Amino acid sequence: MARPASLAAPAQADNPPMDPIVAAALRKWPNVPHCYGWLALDARGDWYMRDDRIQAAGPFPRVKGSRIEHEKLREFICRNYGRDDAGAWYFQNGPQRVYVELEAAPYVWRLAPPGAAGAPEIASHVGGAARFRSAQVDEQGRLFLETDAGYGIVHTLDMEAAADAIERGHWAPEPAVFAELPARFGYRLRADAAPTPSQAP
Repeated sequence: MARPASLAAPAQADNPPMDPIVAAALRKWPNVPHCYGWLALDARGDWYMRDDRIQAAGPFPRVKGSRIEHEKLREFICRNYGRDDAGAWYFQNGPQRVYVELEAAPYVWRLAPPGAAGAPEIASHVGGAARFRSAQVDEQGRLFLETDAGYGIVHTLDMEAAADAIERGHWAPEPAVFAELPARFGYRLRADAAPTPSQAP
């Protein structure tokens, strides 16, 4: 994943506008059943397809599946990625909602060189910029950031920049237990295989 050189305004939190063709398909076929278990997001911002064979082989991320390499498909997923009212995340694939299983958090943060404030600029794996609010470190030493655009985990390749921000006093992470983060920050690692309250398009 390319590292952002410069970031501008913060992204809209949680549900950016979907592609017009997707919105049109959703209006035309509003009752297509949701899909569960076939798409996952790891802690490095990579998308994985998980067919029935992979799902039967073990849970994500122990058994990840096939990483999506096609650039246009990744971009399409990122543009149509959002959350429902229950905090579960999904990819709106035309009229069908494909729920996403998360390894750690709904966003994976990449860090760019410091801006005017002296702290690294933050961008999500889907491309939007974000402003820092708070930081947490879990029992595995993973760094999570709460931002105005949502909640996510810092990519392992950017931990050096994150450590510098902490040493300089820009960020002050608090210790946290990973199992408690989803409820605290309003997201779910995995959606139940049943309809959840819909986020209005």
